[in-house]
Amino acid sequence: MGENQPAQRREAAARPVEAGVTTGSLARRLGVSPTTLRSWDRRYGVGPAVRSDGRHRRWTPQDVAMLEEMCRLTSAGVPPAQAARTAQEGAGRNRPGPELPGGGDRPGGHRSQAAGALPLGDVRQECRGLARAAVRLDAPTVGDQLASLVARYGVVLAWDEVMVPTLHAVGRKWESSGDRYVEVEHLLSWHISRALHRATEPVAPEGTPAAAGPVVLACVPGEQHSLALEALHAGLVELGLPTRMFGAAVPTEALTAAVRRLGPKAVLLWAQTRSTADLPLARHVADTRWGVKGARSHPAVLLGGPGWAGRPVRGMLRPPGLRDALGTLSALYDPPVPVTRS
Repeated sequence: MGENQPAQRREAAARPVEAGVTTGSLARRLGVSPTTLRSWDRRYGVGPAVRSDGRHRRWTPQDVAMLEEMCRLTSAGVPPAQAARTAQEGAGRNRPGPELPGGGDRPGGHRSQAAGALPLGDVRQECRGLARAAVRLDAPTVGDQLASLVARYGVVLAWDEVMVPTLHAVGRKWESSGDRYVEVEHLLSWHISRALHRATEPVAPEGTPAAAGPVVLACVPGEQHSLALEALHAGLVELGLPTRMFGAAVPTEALTAAVRRLGPKAVLLWAQTRSTADLPLARHVADTRWGVKGARSHPAVLLGGPGWAGRPVRGMLRPPGLRDALGTLSALYDPPVPVTRS
C-alpha cells in the first residue's frame, strides 16, 4: 500500500479541484477568520489535502469535515494541537506536516458533536459559523460575521434567519445546562445589539414628507428586553423611514409625553413577557390626540413581542415578526415603502 501512495498523490494533484470551497467561504462557515485557518495549516498541518497552486486553496468535503471536527473540539476546550491530531485521525488524514506542539495523549471519548456545540437544527450555514465563534467567546470573529451578514443580506434576513436562530440555540443550551453558557448569550446579544446600532447611522429619509410623524419604538415599563426592538429600529432606518427609539423600560409619563411632542404615525410597544404587557397603557397611547381642533390626529398602535399573546385589542395590530412589522409600518406612509430585501 505504501508503494502506491506517491502515485495516488500525483494522480490527485493532477485532477482539477472543482468542488472545493475557498478559504474565505470556509472561514465564514466555521466561524473563524481566514488567518486562523492559515495558522492551523502552518502549525498543525490541518490544511487542504490538494492545492490547485501555491496561492489558491480549495477545501474538499473531507477537508471541511476535518475542520468542523477541530472547531467542535476546540469549542469544547480541547487544546488546538490535540484537536488537530484527533480531527486528522478521524478524517483518515495522515499526511506529513509540522510536529504538533504540546504532545499528550489523544483525548478520549470525544463525540462528533462536542459538548460545546449548540442545538441549531436545520439552519443557514452562517448560523453554524456564528454559533461556533460565540461558543469560543471569539468576540472579534462574532463582530466581523454580524457586520458582514447585515451588509450582505440586510437587517431583516440577517435577523430572521441567522441572529434569532442562533440566539434561540444558545437559550436552549443554557436551559439544558444549568448556569452554563450564560456568558455565550451575553456576548452574542451584545454583539448583535452593536451590529444593529451600526446599521442605524442617521440618514435623511428619502421620499418621506417632512411633516410625516416618526414611528416611536418603546419597551413597556418594566421590560428590559429590547434586542428585537433594536432590530425593528435598524430595519426602519434601512427603509429610510423616520423613527425614534426609546429602548428598554420606558416610564409611562415619559412615553406619553414623547407621543404628544412627536405626533408619531405609529407607536410600537414591546413586551417580552405577559407580566410586563400593559393593556391600559396601550389603550392610553392609542387614545392620545394632538393637533388643532377639527383636525386632531392619533397614532396607530402596534403590540410587539410574545407578552401580548392571547390578548386581542380592538384597533391594535400584533405583527408576528420583523418583516410583518416593517410592512405594516411602511404602509402608513404615502407612498408606502416596499419591504423588498430578502
